[in-house]
Amino acid sequence: MHALPEDHTGARIARLRRERGLTQRALADLSQVPYNTLIKVERGALSATPHVVARCARAMRVEVATVVGQPYESDLRADKLDVLIAPIREALDVYDLGTDPDITARSLTQLHDEAEALCAAVRKGEIKQAASNVAGLIEEATTAAHAAGTTDGWLVLASLYRTGYDVATKLGYADLAQLALARLDWAAHRASSAVYGGAYQYLRALAYLREGKFRTGQRLVDLGLRTIEQADATVERDVVTGQLHLGGAVMAGRAHDNDRAMSHLSEAKKIADRTGEAPKVLWMTFGGTNVEVHRVSVLAELDKYDKAVDAASGLSIPSDWPKSRASHHWAEVARAEMWTGRLDASFKSLVAARKMAPQQAKYHPMVRDTYAGLEAAHRRLPDSFQAFGSWLTSRS
Repeated sequence: MHALPEDHTGARIARLRRERGLTQRALADLSQVPYNTLIKVERGALSATPHVVARCARAMRVEVATVVGQPYESDLRADKLDVLIAPIREALDVYDLGTDPDITARSLTQLHDEAEALCAAVRKGEIKQAASNVAGLIEEATTAAHAAGTTDGWLVLASLYRTGYDVATKLGYADLAQLALARLDWAAHRASSAVYGGAYQYLRALAYLREGKFRTGQRLVDLGLRTIEQADATVERDVVTGQLHLGGAVMAGRAHDNDRAMSHLSEAKKIADRTGEAPKVLWMTFGGTNVEVHRVSVLAELDKYDKAVDAASGLSIPSDWPKSRASHHWAEVARAEMWTGRLDASFKSLVAARKMAPQQAKYHPMVRDTYAGLEAAHRRLPDSFQAFGSWLTSRS
C-alpha cells in the first residue's frame, strides 16, 4: 500500500467526527450529506467532493483546511518548501514602512519584468521557483513603490502580492493567502485601479469558495462585478469580468445552484467570444478554453459526473496553455471519472495532472483523495499506479 490510508480526507472526517462524539448518522443529519455517501467517503471508497467537505466542515465547526489536511507540513519540509513561507510572511509585513535604507531598488521597469516572470513561473507549475524569489522581490518593490509614489509602482507591488497569494494557496497556507490578498487590496487602492480592485474581489471570492462559504463568496463575486464596471473599457476589464463570472459559476455549482451556475457560464462565454484567448492578460488564463474547462468543473460540482466526463472528452487543451491550469483540469477530470467508475481513465488523468505540473499536483487535495479512492476500489491497476503512490507520499 502506497497511499496513506489514514491521510485521506474521508479518514480525517471520521477522526474529527469521533473527536466530537458524533455518530455517522448524526453527522449525516447535521451536514445534510447522504448517509451512504458519508460512509463511503469515510472509508475512502469515494473521494470527498468539495461540497461534501464544506458541509462536513461547517457541521463540525472546523476549517476546510483541517478536513483536507492542509498544509501537508511533513511533505513540504521534505521538499524544503516550508522554509520559504516565513520570508514571504515577513515581506508582507513591511508594506507600510516606507523605503528601506538598506535596499537599493532597481527600476520599476525591471521590477515589472521580474513580477511578470514570477507570474509565468506559477502558471508553469514552478511553485518552488516562485516561492524562492517572491519575498525578496516584494521587499524590493515595496521600497521602489514608496519611493516612486506612482500608479506603476503600486501595480508592480500588487502583482507581487498576487504571486504571494498564489504560492500560499497552492501550498495550503490559507492564512498567508488571506494576508497577501489584504496587501493586494492595499496596493490596488493606492494605484486607484478598478481592474485590480475587481481582481482582488475575484481572488477573495475564491478564498471563500475553498472554505465552503458559498453565500459570502457569491456576494464577493457580485461586488467584484460592480467594482470592475468602474474601470475603463479595456481588454483587462473584460478579462476580469469574465473571470468573475467563471468564479461565480463554480461557486454556484458547489452550492448546487444550477440556474445561477449556467447563467454565469453563459455570460463568461459571451465575453470570451469577444476577447478570444487572452491567457496572459493579468495571467488569468481567460478565453473560450477556460470557459469550457470551467463547464467541466461546474458539471462535476453539480454532481453531474457523466456530463462532466462527456464535456471533458470533447475539449481540446492547447499545447501552450498554462500548465498549472491544465494540471488542475486533469485533476478534476480524474475525480469525475472515478465517480463514474472509469477507474483506468481516472488514473490516466491523474498522471496527466502530474505531468503538467508535478509540484502543484503533489500538494493538490483532489489529486491525493482521488488516488486514495482509486486504491480503495481494489481494482487491478498498472504497476505505474503504485509508483504514482510512492511519488505522492515521497519524503524527498
